[in-house]
Amino acid sequence: QVQLVESGGGLVQAGGSLRLSCAASESIVAIRTMGWYRQAPGKQRELVASITSGGTPTFADSVKGRFTISRDNAKNTVYLQMNSLKGEDTAIYYCNAMARTIMSRWSTYWGQGTQVTVSS
Repeated sequence: QVQLVESGGGLVQAGGSLRLSCAASESIVAIRTMGWYRQAPGKQRELVASITSGGTPTFADSVKGRFTISRDNAKNTVYLQMNSLKGEDTAIYYCNAMARTIMSRWSTYWGQGTQVTVSS
């Protein structure tokens, strides 16, 4: 069973920074794209940023220039550096990975979510 464990959420003032981390369990033998989604109250879950195994990133327009995404393939870990945070960034952030294990095919996995709250 694949597990994605997120950390780094919390409360921050507008203009501040946070760094989210997501580590995939050791049962994984390969990961394609990893990414971060977020869901604010009353809104649909949306893509924030993703990164391919080769390191090519994609960002939502709303976070371009403020957020960066990176990954450590040796550690099966993805990071989201969030700078110049705004109130509208407040949401639960979910880690996502397309991965496979020895026993399973390629599947999409989700973390449990970590709360990010930006106060004005």
